[in-house]
Amino acid sequence: MNSQKTRFDVIGQLGSLRRYARSLARNEQDAEDLVHDALVRAYEKQASFRPNGNLRTWLFSVLHNTFIDGFRSRQAETRRIAQAAETAETVQLPSQEHAVRLDQIRQMFETLPEEQRSALHLVAIEGLSYEEAAGILGIPIGTLMSRISRARAFMRANEGEEPASRAANLRIVGGRDD
Repeated sequence: MNSQKTRFDVIGQLGSLRRYARSLARNEQDAEDLVHDALVRAYEKQASFRPNGNLRTWLFSVLHNTFIDGFRSRQAETRRIAQAAETAETVQLPSQEHAVRLDQIRQMFETLPEEQRSALHLVAIEGLSYEEAAGILGIPIGTLMSRISRARAFMRANEGEEPASRAANLRIVGGRDD
């Protein structure tokens, strides 16, 4: 068992992994994140490492596959956002005041950080309990409650600013402006 531990020692490979990650990510911080994610994945999958295999080659493969998975995930997210934007641009909203208000709320909701937006969506829109939402997101209930609280505070703060900005855009039509 002890010889297996020494054979799976990745410390000596960190320099090479970081260099390769920098060439893939083209950004120092993203490269560090990539190395971290790859090492976590390698640790989780260390049972798949063949005892007589080349650790360096295996770690490079794990790093490369982690980068490709992240790249594909970002591409898919970009496509989803583009499709959502296309759909949003083709929708003609009715002129009723409630539709305008809902659009303002939607815009505020979309500016929330992803972690707050997903927490608020699961609880407020999907109607899930805090326990269910926390389970889906894989976070403690306290963290979920904190994210929801911050999201609601942001929404309230921006809601308070809306009437002032609307009043600033009003102008007199068909009357005298003395």
